[in-house]
Amino acid sequence: MFVSFFPRPRLFAVSIALWVAFVVLLWAFAAKDWGAYLGLPPLAQGQTPVIGVSRFWSAPFLWFYLYYLAAVALFGLFWRLVAPHPWARWSIWGSALILFVTYFEVQVSVAINDWYGPFYNLIQAALDHGHATAAQFYMESFSFLDIALMAVMLAVLTRFFVSHYIFRWRTAMTDYYMAHWATLRRVEGASQRVQEDTMRFASTLESLGVSLITSVMTLIAFIPVLNRLSASVTTLPLIGAVPHALVLVGIVWSVCGTGFLALIGIKLPGLEFKNQRVEAAYRKELVYGEDNAMHAQPPTVAELFSNIRQNYFRIFFHYTYFNLGRFGYLQVDNIFPFLVLTPTVVAGQITFGLLNQILSAFDQVRSSFQYLITSWPTIVDLLSIYKRLRGFEATLRGEPLPAIETAVADTAAP
Repeated sequence: MFVSFFPRPRLFAVSIALWVAFVVLLWAFAAKDWGAYLGLPPLAQGQTPVIGVSRFWSAPFLWFYLYYLAAVALFGLFWRLVAPHPWARWSIWGSALILFVTYFEVQVSVAINDWYGPFYNLIQAALDHGHATAAQFYMESFSFLDIALMAVMLAVLTRFFVSHYIFRWRTAMTDYYMAHWATLRRVEGASQRVQEDTMRFASTLESLGVSLITSVMTLIAFIPVLNRLSASVTTLPLIGAVPHALVLVGIVWSVCGTGFLALIGIKLPGLEFKNQRVEAAYRKELVYGEDNAMHAQPPTVAELFSNIRQNYFRIFFHYTYFNLGRFGYLQVDNIFPFLVLTPTVVAGQITFGLLNQILSAFDQVRSSFQYLITSWPTIVDLLSIYKRLRGFEATLRGEPLPAIETAVADTAAP
């Protein structure tokens, strides 16, 4: 799955983690200010960020683009010298481009969040005192449209590129497996694993991978925003005064919810894997029956389908209590920010614009922390595919098959 597309995958993953940590820390503690030497200074302490689309070519952003380009160039050059790979253009440079564009999309969300403040304050001024004109509304609306149109174009181009990136990964996997087909063809369900599992692995990664990167980037971008907005929210219900209240509550609420649902959904990956096995056995018998009348006899087909039925019933049972916890948590989550802000709103400590900024930033942080909650069914599906492909690749390395590959499917009732 990985050696076909990435150079020395384990070392590559470790080097990415270390390099990203280094360049992020360097940026946070020193490099952010280096742009001043090129005439691209950072925002001064307390300076309000630019509202509108022009912020994306302001001095701090231009310096970040140069810094990111230099960091990627050094990383890519290192791997070009250490371990050349035929798919490096996509696995290294393509990954870097996806990472950058995802960061840019998150910054668009930050720009819109900053736009909320003056716009909703303008609405409040108009409703309370009539101190607003139609020209002001039009100007603020056009400012939003500039940002939104950039976001639309960027999203379309990103999805187009990511689709090509993922298909290249699938191509690399397919080429790798077919080069070893003489060995792999003896594995149960080999044709399905090469054709269907690689396709599903690629398509699932397309949705999960982009969502994961977006969630991480959103946290990096919005936690400082939420921390800044926390200055206006100093009191929490039942607790009282708490420093950095919004950041603390957002993290605790999301982490607890994620841990709870991961715990109650722990059985699902194994069940999905077993489901792939019984479905494959049923399909294989039917395919043999197309050319040989000795196969696909009613007793055999009935037994194979009975295995499918029992496994599905087991999945339905476990998904019932998982979905009860998942949907219950998400419904409470809809009103949770208002519960947190009740003392502040009742005391009249924030404006309507600031309220919307807080709600938007809080929602971005919570939704990012809740990545596992919203994506868990898809993650379960990906884990089952991963288990099948890992078992497939064990044959190439001369390793024994994983226990789940050799175990007899448990058909007992839940």
